[in-house]
Amino acid sequence: MSALTLWRHARLATMAGSAPWGEIADGALLVDGDRLRWVGADGRWPADVRIAAEHDLGGALVTPGLIDCHTHLVYGGHRARESELRLHGASYEDIARAGGGIRSTVAATRAASDDALFADARARARTLMAEGVTAIEIKSGYGLNRDDEARCLRAARRIGRELALTVRSTSLAAHALPPEFDGRADDYVDAVVQWLPQWHAEGLVDAVDVFCERIGFTRAQTQRVFDAARALQLPVKLHAEQLSDMAGAALAARYGALSCDHLEHLSETGVQAMARAGTVAVLLPGAFYFLRETRLPPIERLREAGVPMAVATDHNPGSSPGLSLILMLHMACSLFRLTPEEALRGVTAHAARALGLSDTHGTLEAGKQADFVVWDVEQANELAYWFGRNPCRRVVRAGEERPA
Repeated sequence: MSALTLWRHARLATMAGSAPWGEIADGALLVDGDRLRWVGADGRWPADVRIAAEHDLGGALVTPGLIDCHTHLVYGGHRARESELRLHGASYEDIARAGGGIRSTVAATRAASDDALFADARARARTLMAEGVTAIEIKSGYGLNRDDEARCLRAARRIGRELALTVRSTSLAAHALPPEFDGRADDYVDAVVQWLPQWHAEGLVDAVDVFCERIGFTRAQTQRVFDAARALQLPVKLHAEQLSDMAGAALAARYGALSCDHLEHLSETGVQAMARAGTVAVLLPGAFYFLRETRLPPIERLREAGVPMAVATDHNPGSSPGLSLILMLHMACSLFRLTPEEALRGVTAHAARALGLSDTHGTLEAGKQADFVVWDVEQANELAYWFGRNPCRRVVRAGEERPA
């Protein structure tokens, strides 16, 4: 019989089951190695267990570890000057013609060393971790050639090895058209389809994403990338309906996509397709805010259709340079009118589903990885109420306490 660690006298928001918040008012957790052995009311744990260590949490709120299910953490440089130019009236086209936009990030990423890419991404990851993030997705998409995309994916893998953080890496090589393929989008898609098996064989890719948009890739081009992913048995995701209705969500749903993300222009057809496929809607209020968008995702229709809604930072240098998932909770409520419980499920249970991690992450249940956060608040709804402070007190990831 193994010795267990007991965490007791906690207000548990397990996010499991149908009860509000999955709440256990005076609860306890038994941790066995990196797993939760038991979760329930304090004092009701199995009688035959041997407890080696005990932590009394004094009634503090405990939630699952937070999950940021959409980030672009690995890139070179920044685009603060472009943001300033937009505030002075420059258009996206003006900035792009002057060598800015995503191509400036691609140039900076290609010029950066492996160690520099990793060091900058690690610093960003640590900022997120300080707020209770225990799992994250990192997308590529700023290398836009075989070797530099692979370097970005390797940096993501290295973050997962060297930090106390679960990392899922996603290939977003079909993010934009690189300068060497100007006017040859189909040729670039051909190249991406050829690169994917190489990255997969190296163990660099957990999922495949595409930016399906008028300034990105067409439905037909997206389908070719998805077919290549399916041949490798890799799940797909989609940047969908951010700037226009490309019917990308319905296409992604046909492939059983883990998630469709952004969704400001999502149609009723797309909502129903996602509901049938069980595809998660990932809401990105940081990009909505930073780009000063006015069209909201169809939250009420997603809610009525039973589409699970996740919330993420979308951290990237061009449209969402924020590094606070707690702030995204607040924005999801204040801008998108999610309830506080919906927002917290969006960064726990539903975020885990968006990454294909539902079996191991996202809720406090026996058998799942022992990832949880102790908060300096009295009620779970405060996590979506306060902003500008970090209420994270203690973090346990895979059964081991790490500095908060």
